[in-house]
Amino acid sequence: MQLAAIIVSLVLIVVGVALFARAVLQIYNFLRLGQNVPAGTRTDEPAQRTVTVVREFLGHTRMNRWGIVGVAHWFVAVGFFSLLLTIVNAVGQLFQADWILPVIGDWAPYNMFVEFIGTMTVLGILVLIVIRQLSKPNRPGRKSRFAGSNFGQAYFVETVILIVGVCIFTLHALEGAQHHVDTYEASFFISYPVVSWFRGMDVSTLQNLTYFFAGLKIATSFIWMIVVALKTDMGVAWHRFLAFPNIWFKRNATGETSLGALLPMTSGGKPIDFTDPGDDDVFGVSQVEQFSWKGLLDFSTCTECGRCQSQCPAWNTGKPLSPKLLIMSLRDNAHAKAPYLLAGGGKTAEGEEKGSEEQLAGVPAAALAEAERPLIGTAEENGVIDPDVLWSCTTCGACVEQCPVDIEHVDHIVDMRRYQVMIESAFPSEAGTMLKNLEKKGNPWGLAKKQRLEWLKEVDFEVPVVGKDIEDLTEVEYLYWVGCAGSLEDRAKKTTKAFAELLHIAGVKFAIMGGDEKCTGDSARRLGNEPLFQELGMENVAALNMAFGEDDEDESTKKPRSAKKIVATCPHCLNTIGNEYPQLGGDYEVIHHTQLLQHLVDEGKLVPVTPVEGIITYHDPCYLGRHNKIYTPPREIIASVPGLRNEEMHRHKERGFCCGAGGARMWMEERIGKRINNERVDEALSVNPDIVSTACPFCLVMLTDSVNGKKNDGKAKESIQVVDVAQLLLDSVRTPVDPEDAAETEPAPEPEPVK
Repeated sequence: MQLAAIIVSLVLIVVGVALFARAVLQIYNFLRLGQNVPAGTRTDEPAQRTVTVVREFLGHTRMNRWGIVGVAHWFVAVGFFSLLLTIVNAVGQLFQADWILPVIGDWAPYNMFVEFIGTMTVLGILVLIVIRQLSKPNRPGRKSRFAGSNFGQAYFVETVILIVGVCIFTLHALEGAQHHVDTYEASFFISYPVVSWFRGMDVSTLQNLTYFFAGLKIATSFIWMIVVALKTDMGVAWHRFLAFPNIWFKRNATGETSLGALLPMTSGGKPIDFTDPGDDDVFGVSQVEQFSWKGLLDFSTCTECGRCQSQCPAWNTGKPLSPKLLIMSLRDNAHAKAPYLLAGGGKTAEGEEKGSEEQLAGVPAAALAEAERPLIGTAEENGVIDPDVLWSCTTCGACVEQCPVDIEHVDHIVDMRRYQVMIESAFPSEAGTMLKNLEKKGNPWGLAKKQRLEWLKEVDFEVPVVGKDIEDLTEVEYLYWVGCAGSLEDRAKKTTKAFAELLHIAGVKFAIMGGDEKCTGDSARRLGNEPLFQELGMENVAALNMAFGEDDEDESTKKPRSAKKIVATCPHCLNTIGNEYPQLGGDYEVIHHTQLLQHLVDEGKLVPVTPVEGIITYHDPCYLGRHNKIYTPPREIIASVPGLRNEEMHRHKERGFCCGAGGARMWMEERIGKRINNERVDEALSVNPDIVSTACPFCLVMLTDSVNGKKNDGKAKESIQVVDVAQLLLDSVRTPVDPEDAAETEPAPEPEPVK
C-alpha cells in the first residue's frame, strides 16, 4: 500500500503542479485580451488596497451578512489557505508514517490550530452542503439563489473539501496515537477520543491507515488541481484564487462598493472626448473582448453563489435578467472564444476580421463558432445576452452590494447598453421619447423651462432665483437643486413645496436655479446615451460654476467666496451632481434633503410637535441607500414625528427592494412578469401601514401608482397614503399644538393622499 500510495501521489503532484502553472499562465493571457483601463484607476493606493483585501477576506464582510453561511464559509476559506502545510506533512507520512513537520510539528499551538481549523472546515463544508441541498431549485418559481448554477461542479468542490478535511482530522489523530499520547493534551482537545481509539490498534495497522489517508488527501487535492487546471472557467473553484486580485483591483481602494458614479466611457484605456472623438474610438461593448481586463477578471471570479440573483428586482419579478446568469454567460463566451482571440482573431471597429487565414487555421471549430455569436441578440439570433436581459436592469445596485467577490455588474450592463444605444440605436421605443425631450427641452417631459418656476406661485414666501432675484449664491447657505420631477411632476412638487417651506421655517437661506436647471442626465447615462449625458452635464456644470461665483475670488484666499453647497430632494440628482459631475469639472458638496432636515431637527430649528398617528413603513430609494449609503436620516426624521410607529419591510436598507424606476426604467414600459413597484408595494402592505414613506420623487411616483391601483382593486385600504418624509415633517412642524389649549385644539389633519 505504501509504495502504491507514494507512486500515485508523486505522479499526481507533478502533473497537477505542471497543469496548474500552465492554467495560471492561460488565465493571465486571457485577461490581457481585455481593454486597458485608465492609468492608475485600479492601482492607486496599493497599501490601502492590500488592507482592503485582508479586511474583506478575514472579516468576510459580505458573506457574514448571511449569518451561518458566512461563518461556515469563513472556516472553509481560512482552512484552505492556512492548512497548506498539512499537504507537506502528508507527503512525509507517505514515506514515514510517524513523520511530523520539523520545528513546529510538535509545537502545541500549531497542533491546536490544525485540530480546530481542520475540524471546523469539515463542519463548515457540511453546513454549506446542507444549505445547498435545502436551497436546491427543485421547486416551482425562482426562489433558489442556486437556480442556473453548475451543480455538478459545486458537488465536486464540496466533495473534495469534505474528503480533505476528514483526512486532515484523521491524520492528526493518527499522529497523536503514534506519538504515544497517554493523557489528555491540548493539541488533541477535539480528537482525543479518536486518538484513544487508534491507540488500541497495532503499529502496522496505524501505519497502513496513515498511508491510506495521506495518499487519499494528496490524491484528492491534486485531482482537484488537475480538474480546475483543465477547466479555467470553473468559477466555483477558481474564485478562491481570483477573488483576491478582483478585490484588490476593485474601483474603490478603500473598499466601498462599485456604486454611485458610473465610470467614464473609455476606448483603448483612455476616456473618450465626445467633443472630438477619435476615428478608432470604440463606443460601448459589442464583443466580449471589448470589456476591460477587469471585466474579464470579474467574469472569471464569479462563484455562482447567486446572492446577486436572490436580491435582483428583475429576477424576483419574473424578468429574464439574473445578474449571476449574465456574468456566467459572459464568462462562458469569453473563455470559449479565447482560442480564437489568442490566435489573433477579432473584429475591428468597422467590423472587419483582424486575423489572417493562416493565423486562424489551427483554431478549434467551437471557438470559431463562438466568435460568430452576437454579444447582444435573441435566442433565434444565437445571442450571448438577450436584449430583454439588458433592458430589464434598474441599476439598483443590489447585485453589486451583495457580491462577495466584488463583481461590478452594473458597469458591464451599462457598457453593453452604450453600444446598443449609440451605434445600433436599439433600445425600447418609449425611451426614445425621453431622449428627444432631453435633447430639445432639457427635461424628460418635454416641458418649457419656464414651467420649472410654476411651483413658486403655490408658496407664500419668497424663494430667490439665481440670475433673476440674486446675481449669485454668495449670500445664501444652499443652492436647492429642485430637479426635473421636483419642479414639473405634480406629486413630486408636493415634496418640493414641503421642503422649501421647512427651510423657510428654519430660517435657512437658499436659492434655486429656476429655468437654468436642466436634467442632470442620470437617465440618459444609464440608458447608454453617454454623449447626451455629457452635453447636459457640461451645461449644468457651467451654470453651477457661474452661480457659485467661481470667477469671483477672494483676493486673500484665491478661492470662490461662496461655498459650493447643494441640497437635492432627488437621489438621482444627488448622485449625478455629487459623484459624476467631478468627471466633468464640477466639484460640489451635495447633500440630500433628509440629511439637512435631520440636522435642522437636531439643532432645534425644526420641532415636530403635532402627532401624525399611524403605522408607517419606509422604502429605501436605491440611489439614496445602496448607491450613497444614506439610510439613517430619513428614519430619524420619522422617529422625531410624534405618533408614528415605523415598521420595517422585510427587505430594507442594504437589502432594500427597488421601486422599478432606476436605470431609465422610469421611461420604459414593464411588459414582462410582475411589475416591480407592485412587488414592492405588496411588501409594504404586508406590515399593514397607514403611510408608506420614501425620499425620492421616482419612488414616490412608482409607489403611488401601485398603491392607487391596489386601492381600485380593493387590495389596499382607501386611507393609505404615500408621502415623502419632508411632507410628514412639515405636517408635524407647521401646526404646533399649544399645550395650554390642547383640549380645545382639533386633531391635526393627516397628510393628504398623494394623487
